[in-house]
Amino acid sequence: MAKCDICGKGLLFGNKVSHSHRRSNKAWKPNIRTVKANVNGTVKTLHVCTNCLKSGKVERA
Repeated sequence: MAKCDICGKGLLFGNKVSHSHRRSNKAWKPNIRTVKANVNGTVKTLHVCTNCLKSGKVERA
């Protein structure tokens, strides 16, 4: 699973807890998009989470 190249957001692990309180493993995945962005005047392909896209931390090419 990819990480966000801007903020470093990645997988989070925890437990899924049922009504009877039985536990099983769960992974929360960030919403990551592959985006072509301007980085120092060159176009690069980055893995960016949607929070960074919405907040304007990335300039799309």
